[in-house]
Amino acid sequence: MRHVTIFFSIISLFFLPGCSEETGEGPYGEGYVPEAPAYDSSEMWVTYPNDTDGRGADVFYIPSTWEFDWTTPEGLICHYADPSLAQHRADMKIEIDGVADYMSEGNNFFSPFYRHITLDTWATLDEDLINERYSSVSFLDVKNAFDYFMENFNDGRPFILAGFSQGGKSVVELMKVLPPEQRERMVAAYVMGYKVTPADLSVAPWIKGAQGAEDTGVTICYNSVSDVRYVKPIVAAPNECCINPVNWHTDGTPAILNDTITVTLDPTHNVLVVTGYDGSSLPNILDILNVGDYHGAEPWLYSDCLRKNFKLRIRKFRK
Repeated sequence: MRHVTIFFSIISLFFLPGCSEETGEGPYGEGYVPEAPAYDSSEMWVTYPNDTDGRGADVFYIPSTWEFDWTTPEGLICHYADPSLAQHRADMKIEIDGVADYMSEGNNFFSPFYRHITLDTWATLDEDLINERYSSVSFLDVKNAFDYFMENFNDGRPFILAGFSQGGKSVVELMKVLPPEQRERMVAAYVMGYKVTPADLSVAPWIKGAQGAEDTGVTICYNSVSDVRYVKPIVAAPNECCINPVNWHTDGTPAILNDTITVTLDPTHNVLVVTGYDGSSLPNILDILNVGDYHGAEPWLYSDCLRKNFKLRIRKFRK
């Protein structure tokens, strides 16, 4: 739980809106769009090469959303993070370093900075607009970074895809375009705080929800709420696969976390209902997220469970 407290004491400093009227032009008349990152630059990566005995895997991690809409010195509105800005990289690195604490243990860990869409974009609740901005800019970076990772870092090793929130969306979109040879080397995909929709499965029927703690080539997907009435469609519905990361059940069997927290999968809504957890430290994100749900805690609340599960699935895959 230490990482949850540290993470949110820092992240709350950044949740200060910086919106202004749109000026300037870009794709779709959307204002300023930063230049694409050059992934042959080490400045665009956070890496932790911790597989010292060749028994681990590579982890490709995509961080979540950190920036609000912001304006350039010329007064142009921007709906994307700009990885060329040191502050934007520093923001993303807070999360990346937090998850690397457990994901990089015995593994080679790689995480790119990218032009993620802003919190204000998510706050529109307009999935057509969100998908348009994401696919035209953000996913181009994610795909370019992943291709660079495959060509220059991976060297044919088993790998894990993982991401939180917008990063979870990125994992789903990457899985849609993985060729068969890469799918065969994917240990598992971890979609934390996002959904796998019926439309996703119709495009990529090879996306299979995990059924237990040890299966490989599968997707581990979950969202956490205090009650099902707080399910947020923008990240959690409709969702076709969910697993409880505490007991690795896909039914309603309750699990006890840290002695006081009960985590129960609701199979009707495919979300985790969490009781006994104090989510008051989670910052309210534009009255949309962390309001009755525990979106901001997804990578941290279950970190000990995920640490063990990474090792287990990699061990099973290598056998």
